[in-house]
Amino acid sequence: MRIRPWILMCLPVTAAILIGTSISAASSPSHAASGSSMPLAATSPTPGISPGTAFTPVVVSTLTNPEPVQASDGKVHIAYELVLTNAAAFPARIDKVEVLNAVTGRAVLVLTGAALRADLTPVAGQLDDEDSIDPAESSSRTVPSSATWVVWLDVTVAARADVPQWLEHQVVGALLPPSSAAPLPFNSNVGSVPVSTEIPPVLSPPVEGGIWYMSEGCCNDDTHHRRGLAPINGQLAVPQRFAIDFFRLDAEHRTWVGDPSKVTSYLSYRQPVIAAAPGTVVASRNDLPNSTALPHPPPIPPIDQTVGNFVIEQIAPGVYVLYAHLDPGSVQVHAGQQVSRGQLLGHIGTSGNSTTPHLHFQLLTTPTFFPTDSKPYVFDHFDLLGQITERLWDDNLGLQPTGTLPFAAAADPGPRTDELPLDRTVVEFPATK
Repeated sequence: MRIRPWILMCLPVTAAILIGTSISAASSPSHAASGSSMPLAATSPTPGISPGTAFTPVVVSTLTNPEPVQASDGKVHIAYELVLTNAAAFPARIDKVEVLNAVTGRAVLVLTGAALRADLTPVAGQLDDEDSIDPAESSSRTVPSSATWVVWLDVTVAARADVPQWLEHQVVGALLPPSSAAPLPFNSNVGSVPVSTEIPPVLSPPVEGGIWYMSEGCCNDDTHHRRGLAPINGQLAVPQRFAIDFFRLDAEHRTWVGDPSKVTSYLSYRQPVIAAAPGTVVASRNDLPNSTALPHPPPIPPIDQTVGNFVIEQIAPGVYVLYAHLDPGSVQVHAGQQVSRGQLLGHIGTSGNSTTPHLHFQLLTTPTFFPTDSKPYVFDHFDLLGQITERLWDDNLGLQPTGTLPFAAAADPGPRTDELPLDRTVVEFPATK
């Protein structure tokens, strides 16, 4: 049977909001669509249809199988994305997004108001550069008809024992008919996803001991890595979700000293890059030049030069480590070579899509940096020192009046074990043996 828009217009007014939508069946393992207030839902056992099945004005999907990770704030983070499409003929105002424990029905994350505006963005993202506007003030909560937006989710729980087995999503809002017609409210349970039970790999630092600024990291901040939605080979992905950019600092929290237009002024430049785990090199590159646009961003390179000179190392089945933006001529290893933990791989440069010298570090699910998915990981040991209080990243680091970064000491500084440093944290890694 074909569902026609004009047929839906003949239904009760709250059902008419579903002009042009598709039928969505709840798929969570328990209490399927129990919170839905949509009309014409199957509410009792009926042959040919499951209880709770309802028309929904929005449809959703996820881009990854969420993997929990213990982070440097003492919490377990579950970072993933909800791709939301307005399948109705009218704009959809999104008032609330809830993430529910699908087994207990309890909310583990509720986004409303400014928090929702900050974490709900069009697929194409904001028109302005990162951090040039306040997303809580400028973003809309109204998704146009037929448009697709992304909800950037960061569910946190106190401990791994509290991690839900399944997550499902409740979207509350209203469709906005033209002229003076009243908004048409909806409340839909849409989409469920299993939470991975994998334990993130425990890695050693990929750099030598000292003070390092962890930039563009996970999990809730608006960064190029965390919110780097990439359409590659016809599919959407967030290939750098858990990536970190490593910048070397001195005791005064300076990242460069002298002339920021000179690559040698940066404390990260030519720092050794070492293997974070034993494994096998599956790919490397060593011939791309460093950026000459410093301290300004270089032209966007072709996709195959995005990460510049690099090493990709396989450390387990389906788990690869990427070390990127290495100095030309510094790469010490080649495909097929076995490497040991702590072995020298190369030196930090600023090749590829890089403005100032830094190490781009992450885990991959494939032996390629594109396409791939991004997996979490933890470092075996570091000291948490504090946080950089402003958004300073690769493209604007050298444009500051000085190389000194604004630093605030951590409320609970000290040793950390088996944790992922969060975005903008400053850590000290132990001296390498």
